[in-house]
Amino acid sequence: MIQSELSTIYSHLIALYGQFTGPAVFERLRAILERYRELPAFRGERQHHILSERDSVLIIYGDQLRERNTRPLQTLNNFCGQYLSGLVNSIHILPFFPYSSDDGFSVSNYRAVNPAFGRWDDVSRLGRHFRLMFDAVINHISVHHEWFQAFLRDEPRYRDYFIVVDGAPDLSQVVRPRAQPLLTRFDTDAGPRQVWTTFSTDQVDLNFKNPDVLLEIIDLLLFYVDHGAELIRLDAIAYLWKEIGTSCIHLPQTHRIVRLFRAVLDVLAPHVLLITETNVPHRDNLSYFGDGEDEAQMVYNFALPPLVLHTFSTGNGAALSKWAAELTLPSHRTTFFNFLASHDGIGINPARGILSDSEIDGLVERAIRHGGLVSYKDDPSGTPVPYELNINYFDALSHQGAQESLSTQVDRFMTAQAIMLALVGVPGIYFHSLFGSRGWRAGVDLTGRNRSLNRQKFELPAFEGELMDESSLRYQVFSRYAQLLVARSASSAFHPHGEQKVLDCGTVIFALLRVSPDGDQRVLCLHNISDQTQNATVNWEDVFGLSSGQGTDLIDLTDHPLNGSLALQPYQTLWLRIRK
Repeated sequence: MIQSELSTIYSHLIALYGQFTGPAVFERLRAILERYRELPAFRGERQHHILSERDSVLIIYGDQLRERNTRPLQTLNNFCGQYLSGLVNSIHILPFFPYSSDDGFSVSNYRAVNPAFGRWDDVSRLGRHFRLMFDAVINHISVHHEWFQAFLRDEPRYRDYFIVVDGAPDLSQVVRPRAQPLLTRFDTDAGPRQVWTTFSTDQVDLNFKNPDVLLEIIDLLLFYVDHGAELIRLDAIAYLWKEIGTSCIHLPQTHRIVRLFRAVLDVLAPHVLLITETNVPHRDNLSYFGDGEDEAQMVYNFALPPLVLHTFSTGNGAALSKWAAELTLPSHRTTFFNFLASHDGIGINPARGILSDSEIDGLVERAIRHGGLVSYKDDPSGTPVPYELNINYFDALSHQGAQESLSTQVDRFMTAQAIMLALVGVPGIYFHSLFGSRGWRAGVDLTGRNRSLNRQKFELPAFEGELMDESSLRYQVFSRYAQLLVARSASSAFHPHGEQKVLDCGTVIFALLRVSPDGDQRVLCLHNISDQTQNATVNWEDVFGLSSGQGTDLIDLTDHPLNGSLALQPYQTLWLRIRK
């Protein structure tokens, strides 16, 4: 290992644990690194990961599709091979480890595959054809995890693995992502203990002030790389380090740990990318890029889902255009992880400061009108405030009872997806968006959890039957989505490190110019967000240095003369590759 890289790791550990403890922690970490260096996955020269316009990520549960006498991960492998080869190149398998709650995000064994899903060789088989994203759910673990069970038994090694709070300190500054108690009482062999539980009583926060915990987690990340992870999603990373008397979110120590993870991976596995998941206001979210070289290579673009929903709800793209025009990246090695839907709901906190309170209230009211639910948290005064819309994205855009054709609803939905795909970054596409699902209200009734509304799972034969029916919503959405993905991969103008410029074509057309990193390819992306035909007027001379020319729509391969305005049908998307 290069000395300069080791010195970076050393400096992070000194900053975290001080001159007295830090050197010993470094020596223990160096032993871990040496052990992994000898494994096949870490041998040889590995280059830094290079993204391209062909990169896109499917977000899916390991047991999303089921069939008799087949392990779900095998079914997933077969399904993705049949339907998605050439469309997406990466699969984010949502937590596929043994768990006790939260649909996988309360992990009871970090290093095992849930036997109800399959085995490690099933994961490896999927990784032969697709890049894999694993979740590192490291802010907290399940109360059933062996570490916490050992804590309850008061085993000395695990006494400091968790955050025990004595007395009744002032925790009023702590940012709360949920409307529930921050501390949970547990009876241990050493007596009752109050333990920090940020997300639920079943999800106990780890104590990263204990260097043993940090070393366990670094070892875990390398274990995931050894088992095929090329992208690692740092779940709820903003809450990692706690200091009573502070907000306990985005603390300098948390950023330091992300930088340490990055330094370790740059030494042993530079092909692996870190993605931070921080459902927070946009400015705070961007801080996880660090200086562009030392923290995450990608951050979830959490402001995008509520902004796109607002755009179509109001028929006015001004807020989206203003926000997109101000998007900047700190280096050519960073980019956004763009998405509209995920296994969670539509977070509205990231839009605060971009949209007004009344505009956010409008999104809440729309979700309720369209059959969705709203999740709340308490503000510092104890007043419940909405933080997440629990609704399928198709339903958020299209009321099930609306008197409009299915084709109009699909056009609207696909134009929203096209905006996400056109923006600079790597697209993350939730299974239910790719395949035209509606909300699953029966799931909420079954589990009592709002998020179940957008987490339905399927028996494969029935699902494929719908997908083969050309009149079905699933067929129409998937076939249109496939067109967009093929079009996107056809031009380096959509490169995640390329340039973008928002153009002014009025408030009802979201217009974006994408330019490849080498400047050789240009695509004009026009999206009609209204239900009326609109004319997009572009100053071709100013934007392209052209007085005339021709553009080819990458989606349907039709040619369009570039002389004056272009007519867009209701909810139409045009991605024009510009030729002189």
